[in-house]
Amino acid sequence: MRVCVPVDEDGAVDPRWGRARRVAVAEVDHGVVSSWQEHEVGWDVSHDTVGEGSHHASVARFLREQQVDVVVASHMGPGMEHMLDRLGVTVRLGAAGSARQAVAAVTPQ
Repeated sequence: MRVCVPVDEDGAVDPRWGRARRVAVAEVDHGVVSSWQEHEVGWDVSHDTVGEGSHHASVARFLREQQVDVVVASHMGPGMEHMLDRLGVTVRLGAAGSARQAVAAVTPQ
């Protein structure tokens, strides 16, 4: 399963999903993270410089390109959550602390 999480410079879950500067995409199988790749996405800038529709489209495009199944985040707005649901991406909210541990804790539904 491919999981995406916003990360800060210290490797913790960044509380800003839609305004994340960096995200990690991990491959997870039964609680084991087998790959971890961080991407500079710049959503912190695009969130405030383009319209909501363009911003959401950018997030959706990235998730599709990365073949993400699950997004782990602290929180997100209802519009973003709705968009991810339409894409078929599972959303797990309430994450905090180590981003790797939050990703490893994701189990299939």
